[in-house]
Amino acid sequence: MRTRKLFVIPLALLACSASPVAFSAGSAGWQYEVTPYLFGAGLDGKVGVRGVTSDVDASFNDIWNNLDQAFMGLITAKKGPWTYSLDAIYVKLSDEGAKSVTGPFGRVDIDGALKASSKVYIYQGSIAYRVLDDTTAVDLLGGLRYTKLDADASVEITTTPGIVFPGGSRSASGSDSWTDAVVGVRALHPLNTQWSLLGYGDIGGGGSDLTYQFMLGANWEFAKDFTAKVGYRQLYWDYKNDGTEWDMTMAGPYLGLGIRF
Repeated sequence: MRTRKLFVIPLALLACSASPVAFSAGSAGWQYEVTPYLFGAGLDGKVGVRGVTSDVDASFNDIWNNLDQAFMGLITAKKGPWTYSLDAIYVKLSDEGAKSVTGPFGRVDIDGALKASSKVYIYQGSIAYRVLDDTTAVDLLGGLRYTKLDADASVEITTTPGIVFPGGSRSASGSDSWTDAVVGVRALHPLNTQWSLLGYGDIGGGGSDLTYQFMLGANWEFAKDFTAKVGYRQLYWDYKNDGTEWDMTMAGPYLGLGIRF
């Protein structure tokens, strides 16, 4: 079963954990960086709202075509071996159609059988401590990631077998939120005065049964206080609660611009 897009598809554009940011060696004073970024990912997995679920296999281009509004940004503050970060994300997707849906009615494989508008909010706070500051810098980190999903869905196909939500209704709104605790490690290795390589991984849970992420990237300081960041990222959730399901892998390239001050 495959869908082109469904309720909470906008998550495919999001970076929900540590952002692709380079961290310099320890300093006596505070160092700050603001990083707007884009995570151009596709989705592969399963999503469900109020017991109506569907498998998802969507490319970044599929998702981009239905994007309505989006904001993504990270702020970091560093002093000595400590780094504090806050990631805030908001995405709104306009009406989108699913072509295979499963629920109390069984399975329907009709393009546009269901349409939905959705919003997603992601907030993550993290604290990292530098345990190695040699040629390669290594940070250990812990954080909390809060996710909220809002969806409004309506049935577009009324012929047999007919899609219905629990209770026989043909429209429904769903909202759910959860918080996961994550622990991870980040490594930064300079190649020269301008280029460096980044590696990152985390794992955790709490609201989700399991969530993890890894990232490989490169940073280019092309001007004083400005760094371009590019790489590959994969993020996974396994969340199920009272008819809401988000068993999903996001994977794809990211692009960001770090501005230090």
